[in-house]
Amino acid sequence: MRAAVSVTIRRAGPEDAPAIAKVLHASFVEFRALYTDGGFAATALGAKHILMRMQEGPVWVARRDEAVVGTVAAVAKGASVYLRGMGVLPATRGSGVGAALLRTVESWAAGEGYGRMFLSSTPFLTSAIRLYEGFGFRRMEEEPQDLFGTELFTMEKVVG
Repeated sequence: MRAAVSVTIRRAGPEDAPAIAKVLHASFVEFRALYTDGGFAATALGAKHILMRMQEGPVWVARRDEAVVGTVAAVAKGASVYLRGMGVLPATRGSGVGAALLRTVESWAAGEGYGRMFLSSTPFLTSAIRLYEGFGFRRMEEEPQDLFGTELFTMEKVVG
Protein backbone atom coordinates (compact mmCIF):
# COMPACT_ATOMS: atom_id res chain seq x y z
CA MET A 1 0.00 0.00 0.00
CA ARG A 2 1.25 3.43 -0.90
CA ALA A 3 1.44 6.24 1.60
CA ALA A 4 -1.82 8.06 2.12
CA VAL A 5 -2.15 11.22 0.10
CA SER A 6 -4.03 14.31 1.08
CA VAL A 7 -7.01 14.80 -1.21
CA THR A 8 -10.14 16.87 -1.22
CA ILE A 9 -13.34 15.46 -2.59
CA ARG A 10 -16.06 17.63 -4.01
CA ARG A 11 -19.01 17.43 -6.36
CA ALA A 12 -17.89 17.77 -9.93
CA GLY A 13 -19.12 20.49 -12.21
CA PRO A 14 -19.25 20.66 -16.00
CA GLU A 15 -15.80 22.23 -16.03
CA ASP A 16 -14.41 18.98 -14.57
CA ALA A 17 -15.63 16.75 -17.42
CA PRO A 18 -12.36 16.81 -19.44
CA ALA A 19 -10.27 15.97 -16.36
CA ILE A 20 -12.67 13.17 -15.40
CA ALA A 21 -12.40 11.75 -18.92
CA LYS A 22 -8.60 11.74 -18.61
CA VAL A 23 -8.76 9.97 -15.22
CA LEU A 24 -11.12 7.30 -16.56
CA HIS A 25 -8.93 6.67 -19.59
CA ALA A 26 -5.73 6.51 -17.52
CA SER A 27 -7.42 4.25 -14.96
CA PHE A 28 -8.47 1.61 -17.47
CA VAL A 29 -6.09 1.82 -20.43
CA GLU A 30 -3.74 -0.81 -18.95
CA PHE A 31 -6.68 -3.25 -19.09
CA ARG A 32 -7.69 -2.24 -22.63
CA ALA A 33 -6.88 -5.64 -24.17
CA LEU A 34 -9.25 -7.37 -21.71
CA TYR A 35 -12.26 -5.28 -22.76
CA THR A 36 -14.22 -5.47 -25.96
CA ASP A 37 -14.11 -2.24 -27.97
CA GLY A 38 -17.62 -1.36 -26.81
CA GLY A 39 -16.90 -2.30 -23.20
CA PHE A 40 -13.82 -0.09 -23.08
CA ALA A 41 -15.63 2.83 -24.73
CA ALA A 42 -18.45 2.55 -22.18
CA THR A 43 -15.91 2.50 -19.33
CA ALA A 44 -13.42 5.17 -20.42
CA LEU A 45 -16.03 7.78 -21.26
CA GLY A 46 -15.32 11.02 -23.04
CA ALA A 47 -16.21 14.43 -21.65
CA LYS A 48 -19.51 14.60 -23.60
CA HIS A 49 -20.81 11.41 -21.95
CA ILE A 50 -19.61 12.54 -18.54
CA LEU A 51 -21.66 15.72 -18.93
CA MET A 52 -24.70 13.55 -19.68
CA ARG A 53 -24.03 11.48 -16.53
CA MET A 54 -23.94 14.67 -14.49
CA GLN A 55 -27.57 15.21 -15.52
CA GLU A 56 -28.49 11.75 -14.15
CA GLY A 57 -26.87 11.95 -10.72
CA PRO A 58 -23.96 13.31 -8.73
CA VAL A 59 -20.35 12.93 -9.81
CA TRP A 60 -17.45 13.55 -7.46
CA VAL A 61 -13.77 14.26 -8.03
CA ALA A 62 -10.83 13.65 -5.74
CA ARG A 63 -8.25 16.41 -6.10
CA ARG A 64 -4.65 16.52 -5.00
CA ASP A 65 -2.59 19.65 -5.56
CA GLU A 66 -5.33 21.02 -7.86
CA ALA A 67 -5.21 17.94 -10.11
CA VAL A 68 -8.08 15.46 -10.43
CA VAL A 69 -6.73 12.05 -9.33
CA GLY A 70 -9.99 10.10 -8.92
CA THR A 71 -13.69 10.14 -9.64
CA VAL A 72 -16.93 8.30 -9.00
CA ALA A 73 -20.54 8.82 -10.08
CA ALA A 74 -23.87 7.68 -8.65
CA VAL A 75 -27.36 7.31 -9.99
CA ALA A 76 -30.54 6.43 -8.10
CA LYS A 77 -32.18 3.14 -9.04
CA GLY A 78 -35.33 2.87 -6.93
CA ALA A 79 -34.33 2.58 -3.25
CA SER A 80 -30.71 1.90 -4.24
CA VAL A 81 -27.74 3.84 -5.56
CA TYR A 82 -25.72 2.52 -8.46
CA LEU A 83 -22.04 3.47 -8.38
CA ARG A 84 -20.40 3.85 -11.75
CA GLY A 85 -17.49 5.52 -13.44
CA MET A 86 -15.09 5.02 -10.56
CA GLY A 87 -11.47 5.51 -11.43
CA VAL A 88 -8.25 6.43 -9.64
CA LEU A 89 -5.05 7.37 -11.43
CA PRO A 90 -2.58 4.46 -11.35
CA ALA A 91 0.07 6.55 -9.55
CA THR A 92 -2.42 7.26 -6.75
CA ARG A 93 -3.84 3.74 -6.29
CA GLY A 94 -3.42 2.23 -2.83
CA SER A 95 -3.21 5.63 -1.15
CA GLY A 96 -6.77 5.86 0.17
CA VAL A 97 -8.29 7.88 -2.68
CA GLY A 98 -10.68 5.08 -3.72
CA ALA A 99 -11.80 4.50 -0.12
CA ALA A 100 -12.38 8.23 0.35
CA LEU A 101 -14.53 8.32 -2.78
CA LEU A 102 -16.55 5.31 -1.58
CA ARG A 103 -17.08 6.94 1.85
CA THR A 104 -18.30 10.09 0.10
CA VAL A 105 -20.86 8.20 -1.96
CA GLU A 106 -22.03 6.18 1.05
CA SER A 107 -22.45 9.32 3.14
CA TRP A 108 -24.45 10.95 0.35
CA ALA A 109 -26.58 7.81 -0.14
CA ALA A 110 -27.34 7.55 3.59
CA GLY A 111 -28.19 11.23 3.75
CA GLU A 112 -30.59 10.85 0.84
CA GLY A 113 -32.28 7.85 2.49
CA TYR A 114 -31.05 5.07 0.21
CA GLY A 115 -30.68 1.67 1.82
CA ARG A 116 -28.35 -0.04 -0.61
CA MET A 117 -25.47 0.66 -2.96
CA PHE A 118 -24.43 -1.57 -5.83
CA LEU A 119 -21.88 -1.58 -8.62
CA SER A 120 -20.68 -3.67 -11.51
CA SER A 121 -17.11 -4.81 -12.04
CA THR A 122 -15.15 -6.96 -14.41
CA PRO A 123 -13.37 -10.00 -12.95
CA PHE A 124 -9.97 -8.73 -14.08
CA LEU A 125 -10.05 -5.54 -11.97
CA THR A 126 -8.71 -7.43 -8.96
CA SER A 127 -7.36 -4.47 -6.97
CA ALA A 128 -10.66 -2.62 -7.35
CA ILE A 129 -12.56 -5.74 -6.27
CA ARG A 130 -10.37 -6.00 -3.15
CA LEU A 131 -11.12 -2.34 -2.38
CA TYR A 132 -14.88 -2.92 -2.75
CA GLU A 133 -14.76 -6.05 -0.59
CA GLY A 134 -12.75 -4.21 2.07
CA PHE A 135 -15.42 -1.53 2.04
CA GLY A 136 -18.14 -4.12 2.68
CA PHE A 137 -19.41 -4.87 -0.82
CA ARG A 138 -20.29 -8.50 -1.50
CA ARG A 139 -20.88 -10.29 -4.78
CA MET A 140 -24.49 -10.94 -5.56
CA GLU A 141 -25.57 -14.45 -6.49
CA GLU A 142 -26.71 -13.90 -10.04
CA GLU A 143 -25.70 -14.82 -13.54
CA PRO A 144 -22.78 -12.79 -14.93
CA GLN A 145 -23.81 -9.96 -17.20
CA ASP A 146 -21.89 -8.18 -19.88
CA LEU A 147 -21.02 -4.71 -21.06
CA PHE A 148 -20.88 -4.91 -24.84
CA GLY A 149 -19.39 -8.39 -24.54
CA THR A 150 -17.11 -7.71 -21.54
CA GLU A 151 -18.08 -9.90 -18.56
CA LEU A 152 -19.49 -8.11 -15.49
CA PHE A 153 -20.69 -9.13 -12.07
CA THR A 154 -22.57 -7.11 -9.47
CA MET A 155 -21.58 -6.28 -5.89
CA GLU A 156 -23.80 -4.69 -3.25
CA LYS A 157 -23.59 -3.14 0.19
CA VAL A 158 -26.29 -2.17 2.67
CA VAL A 159 -26.10 1.52 3.53
CA GLY A 160 -26.21 2.46 7.15
